[in-house]
Amino acid sequence: MYEGSVDQPPEGVPPQLWRSLVDKLDPEIAPFLPYLQKNLTLTYEDPGQGRLGLTKFEIDLNELERRRRFKMGPGKITILLHPDLNDDIALRNHTLAHELLHATGITSHNSTHSRIVDELAPAPRLKDSLVLQRMRQRVLESLPERTWICGNCGHAWERRRVTKPTRCPKCARPFQRDS
Repeated sequence: MYEGSVDQPPEGVPPQLWRSLVDKLDPEIAPFLPYLQKNLTLTYEDPGQGRLGLTKFEIDLNELERRRRFKMGPGKITILLHPDLNDDIALRNHTLAHELLHATGITSHNSTHSRIVDELAPAPRLKDSLVLQRMRQRVLESLPERTWICGNCGHAWERRRVTKPTRCPKCARPFQRDS
């Protein structure tokens, strides 16, 4: 697969996650992997940004594609992680695996990307992740509707999901807002 340049993980990357990444990836789809040891920086971003992770390349997208096609080095890469991820190791590893795949040259969010991330570090379920629960709560608090009222039977219930309900939990009819 890869030669000796992938033996040691970049600073901040858990060795077990790195080893799994190296074992799973094919040089044809991840041409930047051998360059990450020297070119990758892992840091934490401003918590106000709201995203869990971001991969930044110093070069523009056209140059990045050219280097990917010719299997040249990608230049400096920075992975920014949200500081709250330190409170949830499973979510941190999932997010880091996702961003590491981008850093290796798999820049699109396709089925291959999703499958590899899920094999490397599956996402935690909402009930198992305090970070995801806090994020959901912040989103719910920012939405205008705090309760739902069924237009058919008048039943009211507290909003606990981000999406609009499809049915009333009491009368089971398709949900219509009370006008």
